[in-house]
Amino acid sequence: MSGIFFHLEGNITHPLKGKVKVYKNWLTQIAALENCIIKDIHYVFCDDEKILEINKQFLNHDYYTDIITFPYSHQKDSLKAEIYISIDTVSSNAETYDESFDSELKRVIAHGLLHMIGYNDKTEDDEKIMREKEDQCLNIFPE
Repeated sequence: MSGIFFHLEGNITHPLKGKVKVYKNWLTQIAALENCIIKDIHYVFCDDEKILEINKQFLNHDYYTDIITFPYSHQKDSLKAEIYISIDTVSSNAETYDESFDSELKRVIAHGLLHMIGYNDKTEDDEKIMREKEDQCLNIFPE
């Protein structure tokens, strides 16, 4: 059984709207397609102020972002991480990219797992591969 957990930090409304089990199954499926097993991943939904605080404290970055991933194990048979997602930034990015909030949130949730699996987005080529993988993840989400 996968250990996938969703937490709220601050005054955030739960963004998964009663679909926690669907998201857990989806993330488990993504990992399985990459020959990985999720051992213990905690997604923490927060606001912009919390993500900025984390960004400053742990990464020395003084800016907002949609996601910060803290990997605790990259072993393919035992993925462990804490992943912070700013609901505020996801919402503003959805508007910027003319996407629905739900679609953008799914992309960001998958993005965090893909980082754990070993995909990066530091170079243009890596970013292209990451976007393709995110799209594949979105395409297998059960509607």
